[in-house]
Amino acid sequence: MKSKLLLPNYMKRIGWMILIPSVIIGILVLFEIVNFGFLDMKVFALYSSMILEDDIIVGIYKNNIADEILLISCILGGIIVAFSKEKQEDEFIAKIRLESLVWAIYINYAVLIFCTLFFYGFGFLYVMIFNMLTILLFFIIRFYFVVYKSKKSLSHEK
Repeated sequence: MKSKLLLPNYMKRIGWMILIPSVIIGILVLFEIVNFGFLDMKVFALYSSMILEDDIIVGIYKNNIADEILLISCILGGIIVAFSKEKQEDEFIAKIRLESLVWAIYINYAVLIFCTLFFYGFGFLYVMIFNMLTILLFFIIRFYFVVYKSKKSLSHEK
């Protein structure tokens, strides 16, 4: 089966090389273990609202762009990993891919509903930040787990 929407297989390695360091460094930045002070700069903002500061509507804003760079890197790396072809891309892999995507969406929104009920304030803000990445994360985990299981069961049959 040919899909025009999937990336070539070699892109998967590039995606992993972007995704893994971005996630690790992103966690370090989130918990303030690492600080990239050299990334403090003035940026154009359509809207910005910070505690103890005036709201900015279309203007220049001083910000550390490390978190933006890392979030974009995580998203791009995740998309590349999730949507790169397998070496043997057939109907079975396409079925696993579709089922994994549906499964990831169900799990993601179940987690979001749970967090909506039990997280408040800035804790919920962190939930929403993680929620941007969890659909990709759940999809990647389930897709590669099911592919691994199916390859393992095929090798036992031989």
